[in-house]
Amino acid sequence: MELNQLESISNLSTSSSDEEISPDSCISLEAEVPEALYMGMKDFISDNPKWDQYQLMSSAIANFLFQNGCCDRAVTEKYLNDLFTLDESE
Repeated sequence: MELNQLESISNLSTSSSDEEISPDSCISLEAEVPEALYMGMKDFISDNPKWDQYQLMSSAIANFLFQNGCCDRAVTEKYLNDLFTLDESE
């Protein structure tokens, strides 16, 4: 990752750490993923119609951040909400 990309990420994380996550405060994200992950995501979404690709990616990022020590309240709330939402759909 280039230095200016790291600075942008650092500025984003410090400026939004006290804000709640809301649908109005979303950004677009483009990423390349291995085909196996794409197929797993596609299968999961087709088996769980209450989920879409945006919810799945958001949940996966919150899960990763929470499990790796992120203490931001909004991330924790997203992680816990998605955890219980997932349990209800099974």
